[in-house]
Amino acid sequence: MTTPKKALEPRKNPRQQRSRRTRERILAAAARVFAEHGYAAGTTDRIAEQAHLSIGSLYQYFGNKDAILLALAQEHLAESERVIDQALDADATLEDWLTALAEAVHTLHARNPRLHRVIFDEAPRPPDLLDRFHRVEMRAIERVAERLRTDPTVTVDDPELAARIVTATIESLTHRFVGHGRPEQMRRLIDEVVVMLTSYLATVSRPRRRSPGGRHGR
Repeated sequence: MTTPKKALEPRKNPRQQRSRRTRERILAAAARVFAEHGYAAGTTDRIAEQAHLSIGSLYQYFGNKDAILLALAQEHLAESERVIDQALDADATLEDWLTALAEAVHTLHARNPRLHRVIFDEAPRPPDLLDRFHRVEMRAIERVAERLRTDPTVTVDDPELAARIVTATIESLTHRFVGHGRPEQMRRLIDEVVVMLTSYLATVSRPRRRSPGGRHGR
């Protein structure tokens, strides 16, 4: 069942410092509860207990656990935009900015991998959040495409398509492997992903395109 949009809206817009601190306590407690118990068992009772608040105080700020998780997801997306922009703003070689991008995505996933999986894999996502996901993803693709168009070492014919491949490769591999290996294994994964993408983006000799029927184009 989809949670009504109004139920996901914060009940209290904290203006005073004390209220802002209480909201931050709730979100920090919720992050721990969802990471430990998952979405289904991450109840508002557990979150209130973890935050050392009464359940009534929690409900002054959020109407239900989906509203809390939505706030956590929005914070994650805002942080994603910031660190990805920082990685792509650097004046660097192709290999270096790909490395910076892969490391930034890894940092986002590794900070709290269990919570990341709850947000992206377990919890229901309302249309507004899906729209925000899409906008963040498209902005990252546009930023990568811009770097590819202006990098003289890049030889791909379609920077926009290549940007989609780059972002999807980094995101999907990081999401799949983070939390399942030792730090040195993740370092190797990042290095290998960068080697693979650098080779794809900057290889001068490219295979001939195939027609839809499977034959080589002339």
